[in-house]
Amino acid sequence: MCEAGFTLSTEVLQYILQICEESYEYVLVHQIYSIICHYHLELNGEICRCLVHFFVRMKDFEGAFRMIADLEDMNFKPTTNMYNAIMAGYFREKNISGVLRVLKKMRGANVKPDSQTFSYLIRNCEKEEDIMKYCEEIKQSGVQATKQIFMALINSYAASGKMEKAEQVVLDPIIPNKSLNEIKSVLVSALASHGQLSEALLVYEEIKKAGHNLRPKAVITLIEELTKFNGELDGLLLLLEEISDLDYWVDGCFKVIMYCIRNKNLSSAIVLFKQLKDKFKNDEIVTEALFDAVFSLIAVSEFTHLQIGLDLLWAIKDELGLMASRQCLDFLLSACANAGDLNNARLIWREYEVAGFPYNVLSYLRHSWQQEMIHLLT
Repeated sequence: MCEAGFTLSTEVLQYILQICEESYEYVLVHQIYSIICHYHLELNGEICRCLVHFFVRMKDFEGAFRMIADLEDMNFKPTTNMYNAIMAGYFREKNISGVLRVLKKMRGANVKPDSQTFSYLIRNCEKEEDIMKYCEEIKQSGVQATKQIFMALINSYAASGKMEKAEQVVLDPIIPNKSLNEIKSVLVSALASHGQLSEALLVYEEIKKAGHNLRPKAVITLIEELTKFNGELDGLLLLLEEISDLDYWVDGCFKVIMYCIRNKNLSSAIVLFKQLKDKFKNDEIVTEALFDAVFSLIAVSEFTHLQIGLDLLWAIKDELGLMASRQCLDFLLSACANAGDLNNARLIWREYEVAGFPYNVLSYLRHSWQQEMIHLLT
């Protein structure tokens, strides 16, 4: 289009960048920016932020800084969002000197930090005095404390072991009511993941009494922590019912299924398998992949979980009317081999024949290796 003399609008450029971001094609940033520069295409703040973000995702921090310098040469003032994107990348890399470099560049360009900048800085504080320092800077700069800043404060206090101060954050009167539930959900996650499960459950009850639902991410954290300490299954199932987001629900369902398997609760595991099937009844490929993932976890778990894995296989066939996939059988055959269980290995081997799966190299080797080991042991 450019070579033919057409001018690409900022809307078209933004759409291209959006598609690249959705498909994680960050590697195209160098080609896209080269075309933009060569044909002097018009830019806006969002396009520049996306390009900087792409450079950072490629860990090309120098490229991101060069682009900002190019923009300044073109009299395009860099924005706080651009520097925030670089700062986030440096924090992901745990490169504190890089973060300080970003702050120095911002001061040099007379670009003021915003609430996102401070939330990044606070979230990554390791000492209480650093948290207080940035809180004071927020006051002096006149930046409004957003929900991201309150969330960052909770996580940072929790990470530094100041759980009481983390709990006090939600008591701040300037927190708008519309953000309070989301901020409390972050508190639930922080408390649960830092060993304060009882306190997390109390905050969760407060949220429920107020007529709100816990945010999906916080529900997953509670499920994770409760399964570690053998929480009641009924409570786990109730938590799972609270999740409306499908991706989070599948994640939580996996965790509860594995909890059932560890505790040899076959009936509850089957109920959850049925729910998985119902959620994806129109997509057999997804259903098969999800079931395979569960059996892959069984294959690498303790030998004592093998029997319930086998029981699940028969229940899936008999109660759900589903045929086990090749991968599912491969996982179970591998688990039988690891456990030295020849009789069940033979049963799984026959399932390949029943399902009409031709033997592949890996399944044949697993079966042959196991028979050889059993022969040597006997």
